[in-house]
Amino acid sequence: MSAVLARARAPLAGRGGTLALTVLVALIAVIFLQKAVPEGPAFFTQILVFGVAQGATFALIALGYTMVYGIIELINFAHGDVVTLGAFFSVTLFAVFGLREDQPLGLVGWGELMLVFAVSMLLCGIVNVGIERIAYRPLRSAPRLAVLITAVGMSFVLEGIMYLWKGASQIHVQDLLPGQRIPLGGGASVGVKDLIVIVLAITLVIALNLFIELTKLGKAMRATAQDRDAAQLMGIDINRTIAATFFIGAALAAAGGTIRGLEFNSVYFQDGFRLGLFAFTAAVFGGIGNIQGAALGGLFIGLVKSFGDAYFSTTWTDVYIFAILILVLVFRPTGLLGMRVPEK
Repeated sequence: MSAVLARARAPLAGRGGTLALTVLVALIAVIFLQKAVPEGPAFFTQILVFGVAQGATFALIALGYTMVYGIIELINFAHGDVVTLGAFFSVTLFAVFGLREDQPLGLVGWGELMLVFAVSMLLCGIVNVGIERIAYRPLRSAPRLAVLITAVGMSFVLEGIMYLWKGASQIHVQDLLPGQRIPLGGGASVGVKDLIVIVLAITLVIALNLFIELTKLGKAMRATAQDRDAAQLMGIDINRTIAATFFIGAALAAAGGTIRGLEFNSVYFQDGFRLGLFAFTAAVFGGIGNIQGAALGGLFIGLVKSFGDAYFSTTWTDVYIFAILILVLVFRPTGLLGMRVPEK
């Protein structure tokens, strides 16, 4: 969605805050280089590719947060669990279509895999529209705290449903994507699986941008984000537009959940909580309410996570990511691409 969806309300930090943030980033870069140089360029390349693949998944998830916030200024904390729900749907559909990891995907297999993506996205979109209709729409004029608490409650409801459906153990996801690696020279290589993940994510992000910019519904979404009352006076069906936003956000979340499941070959009913926090950090970092910002933020968080795990300690990776969230909120609340809008 274009920058007109940027709805961050906190004032921009002054020059001193931006300078402090720049100095801190430079200091982190120096510390990282001290770790990265001894490992060599091949290892760096491997982690870079994996980081981009993870970032692409985070970007898909972050888009749902940023679209919903841009339209109705709601942080939908149930969104992360919709991601996991999409992976659960896909695992079930793999069995329905007879997709097994001991059989290489042929032309028909790839068609069935894409159909699984489409059905999972459709089902999650329907679920999210239902959540908006039942839980959020009646509270649209209520205080923001009430809607926020409802969103947290819906997160727990979805987790409970998935727990009853699949149980509390890790669910194995069929390893359907090719496992070959393409040599890059110097001992480095890139996995075909990583490339597929990156291409799928980029395709979906581009398709979303084109939809928002070129279609009538996309224009209605931008108009609703800019001024809901004025859009309604111009004949735009606000309820239909908001429902479409929830549907699209959930569809992208389902795609992200399925991609992540295929990449890591497992899914857990509580995965959405952690993934949602990462994606929310990405949306805030890029400028919540801005689609390009969400994609950029997702890529950045994916790189931070991958390089943090590889060069430092997995124990501290979450600390780095949420420290970034705090620093952005303190020094640049609008994020990288967000813009300041007046309070209505």
